[in-house]
Amino acid sequence: MKYAVLIYAEPDAHEAVGEEGFRSMFQEYMALTEDPRCLANGQLQPVETATTIRVQDGRTLTTDGPFADTKEVLGGYYIIEAANLDEAIEFGSRVPAARIKGGSIEVRPLVDR
Repeated sequence: MKYAVLIYAEPDAHEAVGEEGFRSMFQEYMALTEDPRCLANGQLQPVETATTIRVQDGRTLTTDGPFADTKEVLGGYYIIEAANLDEAIEFGSRVPAARIKGGSIEVRPLVDR
């Protein structure tokens, strides 16, 4: 089954670990991309670059910035192939953001089409 492994963190959370800590975490992120279960991955630009789109009464409305103010923001993702949820959780637990203050990892099965 395919799973999305969604990475949430406070916008400046990585700054708290310092330059050496950041380098180490970056290597961990890159190592996860080499895991054979990893099908795709991506890092998002900062939340300030977001544009929110709504269509109301046939009109497209855009707003600069994210949909809602939140403490944690979606910063990146992995798409993985895992035998079951436990295996997907094991992969997600290796994502460095899971260990930093305000960080969390959401694992969600993809709809098979």
